[in-house]
Amino acid sequence: MAAAIQAVYVRGREERQTPKLHVVYRIEIQAHVRSWQMWRRYSEFAELHTELVKSTGSPPPAPLPPKNSLAILKGPFKNESAMIDQRQAGLEAYLRAIIGAKEEKWRECYAFREFLGVPVGKQMPASGSSSTMQFSSASWLDEHLELQSRIRDVRADINRRDTLSDRGDVGASHTANVQAKKKLAEVLSRVRILTQGLQELGMSGMAEGELQRRTDMVARIQDECEKLGRILTVARQTSRANSSGAPPGAFTTVSLAPESDRAALLGSNKPAARVFGAALKKPQETKQTRPLDDHGLLQLQKVQMEQQDTQLSQLTAILQRQRHLGEAIGAELQLHNEMLDDLSDNVDRVGGKLSNAKKQLNRLG
Repeated sequence: MAAAIQAVYVRGREERQTPKLHVVYRIEIQAHVRSWQMWRRYSEFAELHTELVKSTGSPPPAPLPPKNSLAILKGPFKNESAMIDQRQAGLEAYLRAIIGAKEEKWRECYAFREFLGVPVGKQMPASGSSSTMQFSSASWLDEHLELQSRIRDVRADINRRDTLSDRGDVGASHTANVQAKKKLAEVLSRVRILTQGLQELGMSGMAEGELQRRTDMVARIQDECEKLGRILTVARQTSRANSSGAPPGAFTTVSLAPESDRAALLGSNKPAARVFGAALKKPQETKQTRPLDDHGLLQLQKVQMEQQDTQLSQLTAILQRQRHLGEAIGAELQLHNEMLDDLSDNVDRVGGKLSNAKKQLNRLG
């Protein structure tokens, strides 16, 4: 999750009275999708520094600004403004050095992610535990991006399994399949937590349109997981030829029905072909397929089919949403028609009363 952070700034501060007079600094965090802010005081920075050194065994790249011996908050705040400005700049340099460091051990530390308010979704609750994460609107989207990355890893393991199976390496293929199953199980567990977090965001006042959009996002991930689960349960037929005495990894050819049987079934001796009024053209090589071998073409076809499945899932979600909107519009129109019928009845009733009143006036005249 910490890798999703693009920039960190310390761009403001406040003087607070409770529990006693102190200064808090406003930290602005910019991620790939959203931005948010956290308020931290200097003592919390010091605790973070201690925890980072303890967890990683070495201090971060930039030093933490020292605690000034002068009591900053005992006098008027404005008299210590320059000193606090200097500390604020030092705290920003400290955080940005961790984000920009080549080594990830400091920014991947649990204490650092918690300090910046980044969701610690990678640390899953123990099995049997009912505890869930607390998501903000931005951290929920970051967790969604992380799950999409994990799904891509599962697909990569499946492709590697198939490649190894085609080469006849049954043991390595089985290992890749087991790894893919483990990753998929973790994704499914995190999807449940993501769904619970979305429900909590909905109860906390998230707009209905945004809530529906994120519900569709979760539904697409669940569909992807279901497809991957079906793929993982289908055993590759690498030992298909073993029953015929062929070497492991070999594939036997399937015997076709004789032409006489085909003619009896189809009622014609014409060869089976696609006839749409024009002769079939020989497939043409493209720049994309020319450098690929058979395995490469197979992988390219699988990638294109997965892209089509993803687009179809997105289209399905859009159509479902359009259907819900159509049903809501239909219900609204029905309500308006009922209101118009009531209005028409009221107009007729008032018209009748006016006619009676006019007749009474004519009698009096």
